[in-house]
Amino acid sequence: MMLPATPDQSDRHPAELLQRLIRFDTTNPPGNEGECISYIQGLLHAAGVETQILAQSPQRPNLLARLAGQGNVAPLLLYGHVDVVTTAHQSWSYPPFDGTLADGYIWGRGALDMKGGVAMLLAAFLRAKAAGVALPGDVVLAILADEEASGTFGARYLVEQHAPLFAGIRYAIGEFGGFALHIGGRRFYPIMVAEKQTCAMRAIVRGPGGHGALPLRGGAMAQLGRLLQRLDRRRLPVHITPVVRHMCESIAAELSFPTGVLLRQLLSPARTDAVLRLMGARGQVFEPLLHNTVNPTIVRGGDKINVIPSEIVLELDGRLLPGYGPADMLAELRAIAGPAVELEVSLYEPGPVAPDLGLFGTLADILRAADPTGTPVPLLLSGVTDGRFFTRLGIQTYGFLPMNLPPDFNFVQTIHAADERIPVAALDFGTNAIYILLRRFGENMMPGVPLD
Repeated sequence: MMLPATPDQSDRHPAELLQRLIRFDTTNPPGNEGECISYIQGLLHAAGVETQILAQSPQRPNLLARLAGQGNVAPLLLYGHVDVVTTAHQSWSYPPFDGTLADGYIWGRGALDMKGGVAMLLAAFLRAKAAGVALPGDVVLAILADEEASGTFGARYLVEQHAPLFAGIRYAIGEFGGFALHIGGRRFYPIMVAEKQTCAMRAIVRGPGGHGALPLRGGAMAQLGRLLQRLDRRRLPVHITPVVRHMCESIAAELSFPTGVLLRQLLSPARTDAVLRLMGARGQVFEPLLHNTVNPTIVRGGDKINVIPSEIVLELDGRLLPGYGPADMLAELRAIAGPAVELEVSLYEPGPVAPDLGLFGTLADILRAADPTGTPVPLLLSGVTDGRFFTRLGIQTYGFLPMNLPPDFNFVQTIHAADERIPVAALDFGTNAIYILLRRFGENMMPGVPLD
C-alpha cells in the first residue's frame, strides 16, 4: 500500500517526520513494516529520489535509495530500522502510537529506538537532495525491517542476498551514539565505534524426579535456585578493551577530583568491581562495558503440577566483549555455575574485533562545532545492532545519531520503556549534524585506522 506523500518542506522537518512514523504500529513481532516503508518511499519519490524495495516477505520490506556524489570517496551508508518493541503491560502518559508533541518532546514508541534516528537520517538525506549538495561520494540510505528481532527479514537478508548493492562502502552511520551523557557536571558525546556480541546459551540442570506429593530435596529445582543465586551475586571476570580504555581515559581527563580518579580506577581490573559498587547507579552504565555478561531470561521445566521435573533448561542472554568468543564465555560461566550444570551455546553472532576509526575524527569535529562545551569520546555499545551483519561486508558502523539531551534525561532507561520520548531540539541537533556529515564525509579520512 502506497500512502500519499507531498513534497512540501515539512517532510524534511525531523519532528513532523517522526510523528508520522510513530503513527505506524510496527511492533515486532509481527513487524508489519510495509505501510511505514511505503510512506517513506512516497516521500522520496516526491522529492525525485528513486528507490528500490527488497523483501523476503511482502509484509517485511526494506528500502534502498541513493544520492549520487562526485566519486571522490567511497559511498557512505546511512541505515536505520522502523520496527519497534512491544508496549504491552506498560502505562503511558500519552498513547504510544499517536506521536504526541507535548512539553517540547515527541512521545511514542520508537521515538528513540529508532524512528527518531530514521527521521534524522531521512530529513538530512532529503535536505541534501533539495539543496543539490555536491556530495563527496554517493550516499546510500537503507530503511530496514526486523532489527528488534533476528534481522532475518532486514539487514541479515540484505547482506546475505543482496551484498553487491553495498559494494565499495567502508563506513556506515546507524544506531546508537552521539547522545549527550552528563558526568561530573560535564557533557560528553559517546560515538559508538564497536558493539558487544550475542552469545545465547542454555544451562541444563538435572536431578531426581518423582511424585509432587512426596518431599524431594536437592533436585533439579533446588539446583536451579542455587544457580540463579550465583548468577545474581557474581560477575564474570573484568576485561579492559581498547575502546573502553580510550573512553574512560578521555572522560576522566575532563573531570576533576574525585570523579576523574574514580573513573581511571575502573581500568585497574583488581579494583574495577569495587569502583562499580561505589559508583552506584552510574556504575550500571560502565559495568557491561567491562565484563562479558549473562542474564537468565527463560525457564523451561515440568509438564504437570504433580510431577517433580528431573530436567530444567535455563535460557541465558549472554553478551561478549569484542575479541572474545563462545569458548571464553563458557569457561567464565562454568567457574560460576559449577561442574553439575551442563552449558551449551545456542546462538553466537560475531562482531568486528577491532574498530576502524577512519571517520571518527570527522564525526568528533562535527560535534565539537555543534557544541563546543561537549567532549566526543568513543563508545562500546553494550547491546547489538544491525552493524553485526554489515560488518560481514567489511563495513564499519558508527553509532551517530547526535542528541543534545538535558542532564535530567536518562537516555538508556527511556529506550524500550513506557513514555519513550525525544526532545524536538535533539532531533534538530542530530539532523543538522548528519547533514554536515553528508557534505564532509571525505575530509581528512584515514581508512583502516584501528584503535590500539
